[in-house]
Amino acid sequence: MATVSETTGGTGSATAAPAPAGRRATRGRRADRRSWGAFLLLTAPVLIGLGVFKYVAIGWSFLLSLSDAQGTIALGEWVGLDNYRQLLADPAFRESLGKILLFTLFIVPVTFAVSLGLALLVHRVRRGRAVVRTAFLIPAAVSYVAASLLWKMSLFNGLPGGIANMIGGWFGREPVPWIQTTDPPLYWVALVTLRLWLQVGFYMVLFLAGLQTVPKEIDEAAALDGATGWRLLRRITLPMLRNTSVAVLMLQFIAAFQAFDEFYNLFNSGLSGGGTAPVQPPLVYLYNTAMGAQNYGLGSAGAFVLTALIVAVTLIQGRITGFGKGEE
Repeated sequence: MATVSETTGGTGSATAAPAPAGRRATRGRRADRRSWGAFLLLTAPVLIGLGVFKYVAIGWSFLLSLSDAQGTIALGEWVGLDNYRQLLADPAFRESLGKILLFTLFIVPVTFAVSLGLALLVHRVRRGRAVVRTAFLIPAAVSYVAASLLWKMSLFNGLPGGIANMIGGWFGREPVPWIQTTDPPLYWVALVTLRLWLQVGFYMVLFLAGLQTVPKEIDEAAALDGATGWRLLRRITLPMLRNTSVAVLMLQFIAAFQAFDEFYNLFNSGLSGGGTAPVQPPLVYLYNTAMGAQNYGLGSAGAFVLTALIVAVTLIQGRITGFGKGEE
């Protein structure tokens, strides 16, 4: 009969037998259950918050859009698509859609061009690039409400001591009520400058990130071939920034359709003065409808109409630009 030392090669110690396969599987299942338990425990607050305050709220809003809910967020009499028909037949809502389309068609290309131009200039800076980039990015962190009030009460307040009127006075221009006047519609100057100041820095950083992915060897080779200035930008830089440009355009379109704070605060478009605002985008119209008139059914229908419009524009733009297809 073999001794222990013989079976272990003379080392005098026995080798532990491996655990049965069934026991290993049981331990693995227990570890998996503990991992899933820890995952659910850590993510439960976020998942519950998203479910209750986002997805349940969206579903309830859709049900409200199909019912006569006035003065309460409880479901009223079922009216089907009547709220949608009433909304689309309202001249004020159609006018708000026209104003936001006009605003979008102007502000998107202007913001795109200015942010791209600044990115190209900052990209050429050799010293202090981080400081310059941060200086342009700081306005993106400013609250839209605070910036709107600054524009309204200081820059374009219509008083002779307002900054805009002071600058105009240097060139012999009389003080004008920038935001109140509608002929000519000088309020667009306040809107556009405010939007540019708030957003240009953010999109400039996106373009800078795209420019940093362009190999320097390509620019150097193009320069040797005589491609400089506009020709270099059109033939080399813009094609290399195609994906970044498409993403920036998509973000700008969505942000333009969702404009609210600057319109609301510049023109006193709240519950007391919504009817007198020269520009009332869809979100301000829906806010006054839901919160002012407390017609939550009509307001919910408008929210879904605006969402459908944003989705449609985004899909059309993605189709035209080939967004998501990757490099060919």
